[in-house]
Amino acid sequence: MTIEAPPAAGRAVEEEIAAPPGRGGSSRDRLRHGALAVWSALALLYLFIPIFIVVLFSFNDNQGRFNFTWQGFTLRHWTDPFADPDLARALVNSVEIALISMAIATALGTFMAMALVRYRSRGRSAIDFFVFMPLASPEVVLGASLLAMFLTLNINTGFVTIVIAHVMFTVSYVVVTVKARLEGMDRHIEEAAMDLGASEWTAFRKVTLPMIFPGVAAAAMLSAAISFDDYVITAFNAGQTQTFPLFIFGATRQGVPAEVNVLATMLLVVVLILMGLNVMVQRRLARRDRAAQPA
Repeated sequence: MTIEAPPAAGRAVEEEIAAPPGRGGSSRDRLRHGALAVWSALALLYLFIPIFIVVLFSFNDNQGRFNFTWQGFTLRHWTDPFADPDLARALVNSVEIALISMAIATALGTFMAMALVRYRSRGRSAIDFFVFMPLASPEVVLGASLLAMFLTLNINTGFVTIVIAHVMFTVSYVVVTVKARLEGMDRHIEEAAMDLGASEWTAFRKVTLPMIFPGVAAAAMLSAAISFDDYVITAFNAGQTQTFPLFIFGATRQGVPAEVNVLATMLLVVVLILMGLNVMVQRRLARRDRAAQPA
């Protein structure tokens, strides 16, 4: 014998279950949601305060060597951000090293990730261990170890050794990022392309690469950002080559020029523009895919 609830009671229970949280809920729920929103806003403010200060002090009319106290608004630092030739050279070095190491690390890391996902070899666990080792090791240890290796091999430290060092630890980030993308990919699509007559290279170029391209692009940008920002490993293996982080650290003892804030703001604007373009492209591709789906 079963007892059925009255229709009115059943509808009330369904409406209560279907009601979205925060609407018509208890005062405790509204208080919790409000506290969460305030906490999130404070956390974001805490993260963005250093960025706001960097942008603000690029307009500071500092009178001495130090740019640590606000003395007035000016645009003179923006008129010639490369007034210091050493700063300009350091920035160019950082950009060149980041681009070269990004290209090498992305190529190596992508094929390493494909090998780890596609082929279940006996030494796969050991390879995974060595891939994750640079991510878990302190940068001081990596920098000192690389310097010892270069000195043992009688290799003069400089631009080339910085690139080698950056490729060594950024390739791990590429492998982890691309590997995550490959594990969610349907392998049958690539096999279907080869069944229709495509070679392995053609299938990779026209099927696999477009499907994993978002992961490859994200890995490339991540490796470039890490390379450009690195200080510890670079300091061990730089020799006479000076990068942007090394210049800023050295300038803190004599006075950081305001042009550093200007260049940092410019880089921030470029990154924001690239992020905006990426979002636009992804949305356009998503709309195209939805339009291509059969009704």
